[in-house]
Amino acid sequence: MSVPIGTVADMDPRIDLPLRSVAEHALSPPKLSPWLRDLPAVRDVLSGFEFDRTTVFVGENGSGKSTIIEAIATALDLPHGGGSDWEVRDHVEAPPELSGHLQIVRGATTNRSGFFLRAETMHENMAYLMGVGSMRGHHYARRSHGEMFVDMLTSRFMELGLWILDEPESALSFTASLTLLQLIRERQRKGLQTVMATHSPVLARADNAKIVEVGDWGLRESAWEDLDMVDHWRRFLHDPQRYLRYLED
Repeated sequence: MSVPIGTVADMDPRIDLPLRSVAEHALSPPKLSPWLRDLPAVRDVLSGFEFDRTTVFVGENGSGKSTIIEAIATALDLPHGGGSDWEVRDHVEAPPELSGHLQIVRGATTNRSGFFLRAETMHENMAYLMGVGSMRGHHYARRSHGEMFVDMLTSRFMELGLWILDEPESALSFTASLTLLQLIRERQRKGLQTVMATHSPVLARADNAKIVEVGDWGLRESAWEDLDMVDHWRRFLHDPQRYLRYLED
């Protein structure tokens, strides 16, 4: 049945997102590697996942956060570690296997430009910008990685339609993390999209974000205050010895 113009279908908040949803591609290769096939989060993504204007993935190491993030960025043709038209790496990697199995659904937006940055390649890119920036008189060599990261986001990448960030907290102090939160808030107000994987309870608190906890259960949407990560940090800060007494000398 067709839906008349002006109904709920026209007010779908995801209709203009650069990245609306992802699922298994009808023409994907016949098999996934066993380790990928056995990840509950990967199975959930292949079953279909919808993104919001700000989507945050959290979970333990090995849960599949970065695997999913990298595969989506590759399926969108975003370079690993750079913006939509540049990339710096000291090594060459094969495309993530999962990317070949994904069907990307884009929204009706003209701003499909994107930026992908992950922890593993962040410092290579910072070193590159430090060299190029110093030659152009920007004096990046005098600034920390965190300062350079924030400068880079606010200058050349702020207006891009999609940010995909994998563990950006590796370069950020507490204060710089708050600055990134403000940038994400500003982007949301402008109708721009951010997808992020993080171990930081600070970054996970992004305003109006769809927070997805990744684990043995697969993917589950959660409130910030109910996250295992937030609970552990809260308990640790209240009583560090409660955790430290279990560490071996």
